[in-house]
Amino acid sequence: MNFNFKNIIAFLGVLLLLSCNSKSKLPAITPDVITEKSINDTDDPAIWIDPTDASKSIVFGTDKKTNGAIYAYDLQGKVIEEKTIRNIKRPNNVDVAYGFAINDSVKVDVLVFTEREKQQIRMFSIPDMKPLDNGGFSVFEDETTIENRLPMGIAMYKSPVDGSFYAIVGRKIGPTEGYLYQYKLVSDNNKVKSVLVRKFGNFSGKKEIEAIALDAEMGFVYYADEGHCIRKYYAEPSKGNEELACFGGEYFLKDIEGIAIAKLENKKGYLIVSDQQKGQFNLFDRQTNAFVKAVNLTTTETDGCDAVTVPLNATFKSGLFVAMNNERDFYFYDLDKILK
Repeated sequence: MNFNFKNIIAFLGVLLLLSCNSKSKLPAITPDVITEKSINDTDDPAIWIDPTDASKSIVFGTDKKTNGAIYAYDLQGKVIEEKTIRNIKRPNNVDVAYGFAINDSVKVDVLVFTEREKQQIRMFSIPDMKPLDNGGFSVFEDETTIENRLPMGIAMYKSPVDGSFYAIVGRKIGPTEGYLYQYKLVSDNNKVKSVLVRKFGNFSGKKEIEAIALDAEMGFVYYADEGHCIRKYYAEPSKGNEELACFGGEYFLKDIEGIAIAKLENKKGYLIVSDQQKGQFNLFDRQTNAFVKAVNLTTTETDGCDAVTVPLNATFKSGLFVAMNNERDFYFYDLDKILK
């Protein structure tokens, strides 16, 4: 090779890229199921547990491009086409919630997700996949620039205080204070609307905020300030906007990404957080937020993840952990393989 100046710069760039994408040295834990591939770029999953037959539960996953979709997968990783929502303008993150009251006599489970290019969030019923939002709810409407209105992360919170449903939404860029907006979702005569109830959340300004996770039982919302720390706040709006913790940053190689909460008995459990460039996941104690261990799940460049802690079928006897993989698919694991 002729090592002229351009070749030297390119070579150094390759070395830098390799150093930033260090592979985990931990023992590999292989997935039980790998899903069929999406068309474009997988990002974030959410698990819906079928209340009548857990073996028919669905994993929803975003495919984030202009011709994007919310894919629906069965527990064998096969696409359920009739429950997949297509032609979404860059869906980013997704979440589910149970028992939303459409009226005094009807409650439904719901799927919510961000649609970045339309600066809105969407809401569909599960499992019939019918839109409940009249085309979408606009977000960050008081911002004057499009750049500050591009939604990314979303998480649902059902208040144990009064049963209210909230969507907490993040965005591509935003201010150092009040980065997240919390919207109350309410139904009036079978028409659902969103109402902004608060702005909260600090931002370091280093990268961006995407991953948001709710622990309704404990009353906390967590989110990843990607190059800085995992931030913790009260989920209940009436409890105020004080930051409760900013932790864990020292355990990540570079970006702090997806956050899943594995909820065990007696309020025990773990936060499972993607260490994206290192190709592994860090586990933090649910009660103390102390670092517990790291695991290598063999995924690459994982963004979103999700977990449930109830038995689903013979493969996922202890629950299910789902992680996005950078090959346009998702990896499914029996939860015990990660927690043991």
